[in-house]
Amino acid sequence: MNASSMPLPAARGLAVALALASVYVLWGSTYLAIRYALESYPPFLLGAFRMATAGALMYAVLRLRGATPPTSRQWRTLVVLSIFMVLLSNGLVNLAETEVGSGMAAIAVASMPLFAGVFAMLRGRHPTGSEWIGLVVGFAGVAWLNAGSNLSASTLGLVCLTIAPIAWAWGSIWSRDQDLPAPFMSAAGQMIAGSGWMLLAALVAGERITAMPTLQATAALMWLVVAGSIFGFTAYIWLLHHVRPALATSYAYVNPPIAVLFGAVIAGEVFTASDLGAMAVILAGVAIITVAKARRGRPIVPATPSEPPA
Repeated sequence: MNASSMPLPAARGLAVALALASVYVLWGSTYLAIRYALESYPPFLLGAFRMATAGALMYAVLRLRGATPPTSRQWRTLVVLSIFMVLLSNGLVNLAETEVGSGMAAIAVASMPLFAGVFAMLRGRHPTGSEWIGLVVGFAGVAWLNAGSNLSASTLGLVCLTIAPIAWAWGSIWSRDQDLPAPFMSAAGQMIAGSGWMLLAALVAGERITAMPTLQATAALMWLVVAGSIFGFTAYIWLLHHVRPALATSYAYVNPPIAVLFGAVIAGEVFTASDLGAMAVILAGVAIITVAKARRGRPIVPATPSEPPA
């Protein structure tokens, strides 16, 4: 019996609470960790180091535990999928944070479930009345964010943080119809393949590390690898097997406020009333869609879940 087919122990209230706290806090902290890591590591090289290390470690552990490796066909799919789920999502968030604060990046990425709803609709999964309301509310918040917040002051940040959630959403919807390995192995494969795309982007952009990285930046990189990519994702997959999907995916509207809090308290980032208002409207739309999908019994997570763009 391989690791993916072994029975899981019954969930306990404390274990669920700890797993939720891990997903909320660890994934919420990745935006600020990216900001600190960028002090020494260029954006695409940062992504290449992070994804290669986390992916290789996860892959090695899974193989030691007997997990089935991806087939050659699955590897080809993972290479394509990693363009959307790694390069155009995580890579562009990294690039955006060279000009935009970590909290602002988290607010923009919060729109991802809205785009996922649109792509699902285009592929024949028509939204209910409540889901339409959520989409309208959420995209009103996106328009507010793009027009009236601090994000509009950075063209690079605005472009990157518009493309990143769209790419992540499209990859999530597209993956549902693909032949992919089990979730943990799929995540490891995506990170490994994505690190190659990140390295290629770094070469095209001419990125170089010209000085010894600081201890703070390297510690932030290690936090992204261990806490963000390994522990956070492990807790998320555990939750998907033990609680309702609506609860497991609640990180989508909890992570942004936590990222804003970390940015304000630790890094001294400043947010206007317009920034926070746009965030509230976006998250309200996401919450409406999540609840509507849960009531209808439709899947609200991709067939092969992956960690958020940060």
